[in-house]
Amino acid sequence: MVKLSEDVRKLLDAPNYATVTSLNPDGGPQSTVVWVRTDGDEVLFSTVKGRRKPRNFARDPRVSLLVIDPDDPYRYVEVRGRVTMTPDPEGALIDELSQKYRGIPWEDKPGTERLIVRISPERVTLRS
Repeated sequence: MVKLSEDVRKLLDAPNYATVTSLNPDGGPQSTVVWVRTDGDEVLFSTVKGRRKPRNFARDPRVSLLVIDPDDPYRYVEVRGRVTMTPDPEGALIDELSQKYRGIPWEDKPGTERLIVRISPERVTLRS
């Protein structure tokens, strides 16, 4: 696992939106915008069980995540690696991320099954 530099952490831990890309069954990319935070040298985001991303990750754990600095669009960080997913029955991560990005608690529809997606970086590129 690659260590995250302080500059990379600042971009990932600020309320900057990230684009995460998984691989569809046909090998094509599938990208969505997510909220993120770091945990040590790993990057975390939340998703819902049954959606395309977790289905793709269950089949192929490779991932790319991109965060662009909103103050300088030519400055960005890309994290490539592999994911693991764990249940988040209380929705603790999505609630924490909602507080970070929106300043209010998160409310899921009843019956929603949340997952924590944990990216273990294998390659990190910071462009300044």
